[in-house]
Amino acid sequence: MKVSTILATKGNKLITIAPEQPIQDAVALLEQHNIGAVIALDDAGKLAGIISERDVVRQLNHQENLLSQPVKSIMTAEVTTCVPQDDLMSVAHVMTERRFRHMPVMEEGKLLGMISIGDVLKAQRDYYHGQIDTLETQILATDQ
Repeated sequence: MKVSTILATKGNKLITIAPEQPIQDAVALLEQHNIGAVIALDDAGKLAGIISERDVVRQLNHQENLLSQPVKSIMTAEVTTCVPQDDLMSVAHVMTERRFRHMPVMEEGKLLGMISIGDVLKAQRDYYHGQIDTLETQILATDQ
């Protein structure tokens, strides 16, 4: 199964923010859209970074007035990305080993969408359920 499978199901609606916007705006987007991370795009619309719930929570106790600071002050600027042709198991492995939950999907420098570890697990679950249903149907057909 490929990353493109998730994008085809999930769609490619992107929630983005500018790196200069305050962290409060990012928190509002996370809550409003019930998501765990927001992609930061520069003025040219290129991937500049990603800010997640974890990024915010980890800094709350260390920085005064955190929510008024710009997103770029805490976002991850070196973002690991994938392409639509990547194998889901490989992507899941990278996300697990590097301990992050969201990965932007890029192709030829263009941002296509973002997948989460939850998306990957759901796609895997649905695939295995389909396999089980097929096997059960085949077993029942041979019994008759």
